Amino acid sequence: MKKILIIGIGAGNPEYVTIQAVNALNQVDVFFILEKGAAMGKLLALRKEICQRYITHSDYRFVQAQSPARIRPAPDHVSGIEDLNRDKEALFEQLIAADMADGECGAFLIWGDPALYDSTVRIIETIAERGNLDLEYEVIPGISSIQALAARHKITLNQIGAAVEITTGRKLAEGFPEHVESVVVMLDEIDAYKLFVDQDIDIYWGAYVGTPDEILISGKLKDVAGEIERTRAEARLANGWIMDSYLLRRGRG
Repeated sequence: MKKILIIGIGAGNPEYVTIQAVNALNQVDVFFILEKGAAMGKLLALRKEICQRYITHSDYRFVQAQSPARIRPAPDHVSGIEDLNRDKEALFEQLIAADMADGECGAFLIWGDPALYDSTVRIIETIAERGNLDLEYEVIPGISSIQALAARHKITLNQIGAAVEITTGRKLAEGFPEHVESVVVMLDEIDAYKLFVDQDIDIYWGAYVGTPDEILISGKLKDVAGEIERTRAEARLANGWIMDSYLLRRGRG
């Protein structure tokens, strides 16, 4: 039997790692790390820093592999993600079979929380159900970028007695969700917030939250949308990648 731990390690600050995650880290024999190009070097370094900080022994190893690339354009968004996940399933199964002995524990370290816009849980579930490997797995929750965003802006996500919705930039572009005043947006590649600058909306935006590169901007959307767009483009150019999210909140006046 092989065991896989899917460990949420927080939004970028090593101090976001929970005690449960620390205990899980100390069970692991092999950490699987997927590389996504030179621009992701900081994320790889942060994973290794977390291990060095919290693991109390040196009897663990890293296995690094090139992450499958998403093929663009795809017939549609969902089929593109499904194709990518099938490629990851094949890679993960190969890595677990080749680089773990029976009785060992392996782990995937997930930014934020594994349950929020990440496919690792679904991929490992599929591999376990397929039955080619004698495999069990466990999911360790983590501090999400949404939690970190709210904490850094010193806000709550919802208004009193009101709901909050979590969505993507692609879905937001279809329209501001009905029946909610507060919307958290992730994975926005198209700056969808700009579609609502003519409305009474506040925005709380953050990039690289919890890391030394953290950037925070907030205010009336109509006043700061241009600043966010410019800052976001400059940060992506400087770092080679962007990890950001934001909260939109309708005014009650």
